[in-house]
Amino acid sequence: MVNITHKYNTLRKAIASATVSVSDQRTITAIEQGTVPKGDVFEFSRAAGLLAVKKTSDVIPDCHPLPVEYTSIKHSIEGLNIIIIVEVHTVYKTGVEVEAMHGASITALTMYDMLKPIDKNVQISSIKLVSKTGGKSDTFSNGTENLKCAVVVCSDSVSQKKSEDKSGKAIVEKLKQYYLTATTDIIPDDRDAVQSKLKSLVAERHRLVIFTGGTGLSPRDVTPDAVEPLIERPIPGIMEAARNYGQQRTPYAMLSRGVAGFIKDTLVLTLPGSEKAATETMDALFPHILHVFRVAEGAKHE
Repeated sequence: MVNITHKYNTLRKAIASATVSVSDQRTITAIEQGTVPKGDVFEFSRAAGLLAVKKTSDVIPDCHPLPVEYTSIKHSIEGLNIIIIVEVHTVYKTGVEVEAMHGASITALTMYDMLKPIDKNVQISSIKLVSKTGGKSDTFSNGTENLKCAVVVCSDSVSQKKSEDKSGKAIVEKLKQYYLTATTDIIPDDRDAVQSKLKSLVAERHRLVIFTGGTGLSPRDVTPDAVEPLIERPIPGIMEAARNYGQQRTPYAMLSRGVAGFIKDTLVLTLPGSEKAATETMDALFPHILHVFRVAEGAKHE
């Protein structure tokens, strides 16, 4: 199966449909009057569809087992067509489109099986996804491609060329996934150097500045201490989300002291210095953090 451990839980919904067509009005009448020999077509097929939604990962090899929080199966009659609508909700790392379509298909197959003794020309058609919400496709706000971005590596060893920058490069690569480009600067772990670089980037009207390194507890980890006094509008929830995401992967995430917030129109983030931790923090925050720029410009929360 595809690795989804880097993803985050969100409310995800999917609606799928299927159409069962009969060849005679008498079949519709039998369904409505409950005289189909095999029983109540709507109730039996609904039960089968509910089971199918829950068991999707058992029969579709690449589907992940996931918690099904809600399922609704509805039927409506339009002439000689019976329209099946299946809606599925979950709070998880991956969507429920296949679950909804599997539920619709098994609901339709159950109806076919129950109706074939009285109608030899029943057909199933148009099993399809109607809509889906949640996940990356919802949280990725278009219109941020032109953001002026900068990544600043805070490291004594990298600035002295004693070691190679890995976290800064990883962050730049992550930004490219969202069509963002960034300049890269390398400075020592020094309070004055951090503040000077940040002030110059704000003056140059960068909209997003990401520091990597210096967020821990060693004597030279001063990035949050340097950045925090300059922040005009703190956004504590950003790093709370990052630490929560990290805590699910390592207990040491609680030791990160990262801060975030706005200085004028510049959003400042402070990420850990290790490549792995920086990458995980980017996974925790992007792309949904890009919505903050629309909110800052007066758009309503979605």
